[in-house]
Amino acid sequence: MLRAGGRGRRGHRRQGVLRVDWLPVALVLAAALIFAFSNGFQDASNSIAIPIATGSLSPRLAVTMAATLGLGGAVLGHTLADGFVEALVVPPSGAAGLSVIGAALVAATAWNLLMWWFGMPSSSTHALIGGLTGASLVAGTSVVWDGVWVTVTLPMLLSPLLGLVLACGALWLVARIVDTRSRTQVGRDMRGAQVAAAGAVALGNGLQDAAKTMAVVVVALTISGHASGETVPWWVVASVAVALSLGTYAGGWRIVRTLGRRIIRPAPDRAQGTVAQASTAAIQYLAAVLHLPVSSTHTVTAALVGAGLTGPRSALGWTVIRQILLVWVCTFPGAAALSALVCGVLLAL
Repeated sequence: MLRAGGRGRRGHRRQGVLRVDWLPVALVLAAALIFAFSNGFQDASNSIAIPIATGSLSPRLAVTMAATLGLGGAVLGHTLADGFVEALVVPPSGAAGLSVIGAALVAATAWNLLMWWFGMPSSSTHALIGGLTGASLVAGTSVVWDGVWVTVTLPMLLSPLLGLVLACGALWLVARIVDTRSRTQVGRDMRGAQVAAAGAVALGNGLQDAAKTMAVVVVALTISGHASGETVPWWVVASVAVALSLGTYAGGWRIVRTLGRRIIRPAPDRAQGTVAQASTAAIQYLAAVLHLPVSSTHTVTAALVGAGLTGPRSALGWTVIRQILLVWVCTFPGAAALSALVCGVLLAL
């Protein structure tokens, strides 16, 4: 993700690092894989909700496609892991550092599951960053606030706004070119395009999401003296990719219903769905090229709202949209507070 200074900070931290026993390291690794599963579980809706709602894909085929492409994206995206954690916090070496990492993962996972229970799309990225920040403050270690600004505040504002504008503009252009009846026919004929757009989002989810978990695992291995931190071990790539893919296959159906049925009612048409997901995929890949983390959840939700703005305003579920915005604002501080609590308990043991 953010590369600046990543290797230099890791190299400095490795000097004099005492090797920690494998048990606490293994517990942190398990927490990372559970987080990756919950990440896939939370973000599956980004790629499958819309094609399922429009009838372009059956639920089983949609989750199979998303899980497979997410797995491929995770393997391809491991090179994006460099420097993600170090751009935000500088965890201490040894057991204290593992407490920071472990608390962040536990808090982010708990937030993901809580939002799934309420059926609300939420950013796993912002939950993880909030967790790292809250735990670091309790542990008394450095927080790189400039990095938090770049990875949380700016993407939270810019990527949804860009997704909304792209989707709204694209559908407005379609409406100017064809009349209402022709647009309806175009929508019926867009099944293939929508499947392709959904697949692109699924691949982008793997590219973006897995790299963050891999970065956290590599830092945990480095500060515990079990890895150099110069590369991502193959078994980390494989295990995180599989966990993310399995989480995607699980589906997260409560959130699928929110994105697929409650933002545009009774459901988006295929033209709206295709444009929303194509806009999301474009932003995902641009962010990957720039090595910037973005929330695909925020982007696809905003793009769907943008697509809905081209139709009757009454078709948009404004109550649900306001609830989603509230969740977005609360994710970072909520995960930070929970992580601070967990880290305080771990450090007291």
